[in-house]
Amino acid sequence: MEPGRGPAAGAQLAEPAAGQRRQGGEEGVRAPPGPGATPRSSSSWPQRLLGFEGADLSSWHRFVCLLNRPTDPAALGVFRGLFGLLMALDIPQERGLSYLDHRYLDGLQVCRFPLFDFLEPLPLDWMYLVYTVMLLGAVGIMLGCCYRLSCLFFLLPYWYLFFLDKTAWNNHSYLYGLLGFQLLLVNANRYWSIDGLRNPQKRNAHVPLWNYTVLRTQIFIVYFIAGIKKLDADWVEGYSMGTLARHWLFSPFRLVLSEEMTSLLVVHGGGLMLDLTAGFLLFFDASRPLALVFVSYFHCMNSQLFSIGMFSYTMLATSPLFCYPDWPRRLAARLPTCLQRLLPPTELPQPSRECVYGEAGRSRPGKGARKPGLRQKLGALFTVLYVLEQFFLPYSHFITQGYNNWTNGLYGYSWDMMVHSRSHQHVKITYRDGLTGELGYLNPGVFTQSRRWKDHADMLKQYATCLSQLLRNYNISQPEIYFDIWVSINDRFQQRLFDPRVDIVQAEWSPFQKTPWLKPLLVDLSPWRAKLQEIENSLDNQTEVVFIADFPGLHLENFVSEDLGNTSLQLLKGEVAVEVVSAQKNYTLQEGDRIQLPPGEYHRVFTVSQEPSCYMYIYVNTTEAALEQNFTRLQELREKVRNGTETEPLPPELQPILDGSLENVTQADPVVEAFLRREQRREELQRRRNATLADRLQRFASRKYFIFRRSLLMTWISLRNLALGRPSLDQLAQEVAYANMQQQEDPPTSQPDPAPKELERSEL
Repeated sequence: MEPGRGPAAGAQLAEPAAGQRRQGGEEGVRAPPGPGATPRSSSSWPQRLLGFEGADLSSWHRFVCLLNRPTDPAALGVFRGLFGLLMALDIPQERGLSYLDHRYLDGLQVCRFPLFDFLEPLPLDWMYLVYTVMLLGAVGIMLGCCYRLSCLFFLLPYWYLFFLDKTAWNNHSYLYGLLGFQLLLVNANRYWSIDGLRNPQKRNAHVPLWNYTVLRTQIFIVYFIAGIKKLDADWVEGYSMGTLARHWLFSPFRLVLSEEMTSLLVVHGGGLMLDLTAGFLLFFDASRPLALVFVSYFHCMNSQLFSIGMFSYTMLATSPLFCYPDWPRRLAARLPTCLQRLLPPTELPQPSRECVYGEAGRSRPGKGARKPGLRQKLGALFTVLYVLEQFFLPYSHFITQGYNNWTNGLYGYSWDMMVHSRSHQHVKITYRDGLTGELGYLNPGVFTQSRRWKDHADMLKQYATCLSQLLRNYNISQPEIYFDIWVSINDRFQQRLFDPRVDIVQAEWSPFQKTPWLKPLLVDLSPWRAKLQEIENSLDNQTEVVFIADFPGLHLENFVSEDLGNTSLQLLKGEVAVEVVSAQKNYTLQEGDRIQLPPGEYHRVFTVSQEPSCYMYIYVNTTEAALEQNFTRLQELREKVRNGTETEPLPPELQPILDGSLENVTQADPVVEAFLRREQRREELQRRRNATLADRLQRFASRKYFIFRRSLLMTWISLRNLALGRPSLDQLAQEVAYANMQQQEDPPTSQPDPAPKELERSEL
């Protein structure tokens, strides 16, 4: 519905009196009072607070009339333009047009993760055509040109790409698709659009109120459901985003609060309260100005905290939808006349056949009132069904049980944004030849460009199936694939996510049944997190700790690197048996026992208790500590030489530390080389921190320029290939090299290894 505006929101637009004319000589309708209008004394409190009477909900007929009430199209048209612009900017960046050839190169052996297994990417040149159609659709939406067709041009490729790669799914990408779908159905081209210039009936014409209702309700759901999801105990207790308070954006809060309290009160408490209340505060007139300030500040912070593309700016663009729909018209009217010629019209909107006017909402329609037709009834029905569906989907995980892991459902339509953080400590992929029984190990992530498969059973099943097919090319018959994946979620113990004894190639998985080889999250151990944090805080800067929890009957095979000295294992809960493989010795540990582990050796930790075992590795990276000491000595030596307190000449191998150049460093000077590289990184970091605003803007503009430059050039090359055929390989290589010219940042891709590697295991 239209947010609370008093009579400005609820008053129906009456037909003009006889002879009444609009500006410009066209017949029109009387506009509702402005935001500052004094409410009529006869208005009821629902009218003043919500913008409509309670009687408007008394019957389906009156409800249809309410949702089809004529509304100013100005705010809707401005949002359409901003959304189209942001999507056009998003396509080369987060949608991946700038590095499309790295993802979909023809003949690339890579495992993919579509929602439906039959979905496959097109050849590379055709993929560029798909992106071109999507980009043209976004530009068409922005301009309001061939509006419905432009929405289809944007939506069809967008959802195809969305379904093509589950690893790229997230809440805001899902939101873009929803907003694009809603724009397809609403009349957002009635204001400031090319369609309006070409068609007088569409130019500056009223839109039904439901056009605003679906968009406003969608944004309300994003905020409110995100707040409901944050009522999770991990978020309330401050474990979901535990390290975020260290960011420089929270420095003002850390002046009066500790880092721990900043995380608990500002990051988690503030985020929870904003999400729960933002939708309500934006709805009402009295609270809307304050809400606009807070949500704008919130989204501006998010744009700096996270790499989330255009999401923050899209949410900023949705906020004015909650304001009076005629705000662009009133804003333009306050500008100088010379600027008004370049802006959309300021005169009142003209009537539209898609709206219900006059007394049509009453039980006895008056003379001249038009009853709601099929179009109006379908619009109201769509609004109701769409809103109900959007409230239902975030809690529909009892249907798609196969996608429920430690978090529910396909991550992307639940609005559980930032509620869960994960860290992976140990990932091992074992393959077994089904005929010979030969065992081997694969590098985690081989033959894939994503890392999200480690957290989702459906993706793991797809990955295992793909690996089994690719391994046949390396003379491995009937491959069996086993995964041993250790994950910590929200600062809990590291524990197994999947059963390492199950061959995932043959394992059963269904989207409508629970995954039988998924190990449960050990939520009973959650209270240990306070104790784990206390242990971490008691250690010095050179000592590291890893907390492990394992299930009865399973064991962890681990390798202590030779770089790690003084490595010990201490049991916190349960009972374990430790086997040192090379020495063939076994040790049984009870709660509180501790054992020293030899470096450069494998060991196995068996959980022999009836309950899960909990233990921790404590170790010191002696190699890194020694290197840091050498760095300190080199730093002190350089300072002494520069200030004249060092009288002895430097040996030749240490001369490079004075000029900071790597040109004269030989292979015999690894410590000096590492020292100089670290100093160069420090100087570069310091230079960026001290850069002026102009320098930062120049670097930002340069980075964006090369992203869009490469996107356009590679698209042109592919479209030329489709139209005229591919040129010679030499010419094609030169064209791609030109597109890559002065590329400052490599695209985020990872090339798959050509073959499996033998006997590689994750190390501590």
